[in-house]
Amino acid sequence: MARDAWTRARSCLSSKQRRERLSAAIRALDAHTAGGSYRMTAEALFGKKRIPDRAWKTHDLRNRTVRLVQGGLALVRGGYRKLLRPGRRHK
Repeated sequence: MARDAWTRARSCLSSKQRRERLSAAIRALDAHTAGGSYRMTAEALFGKKRIPDRAWKTHDLRNRTVRLVQGGLALVRGGYRKLLRPGRRHK
């Protein structure tokens, strides 16, 4: 039974890009729930050199970090179950 769930999970996570995004979402949520700001979370995910000193509020990496944290929250709130369901993946 558990093996079937693992097989389904692997097929849903077959895309390298999707696996990397899920991993980043979990890491972002972990940093954020540990009390890190979005800036600190982004520095941990993307490296301090890529984070600007100015214009952080409108920077694309800030927006990406916020989306990753939100994605991590969605997984925690039950979204991980969608990974194990057979059939439609992108709904």
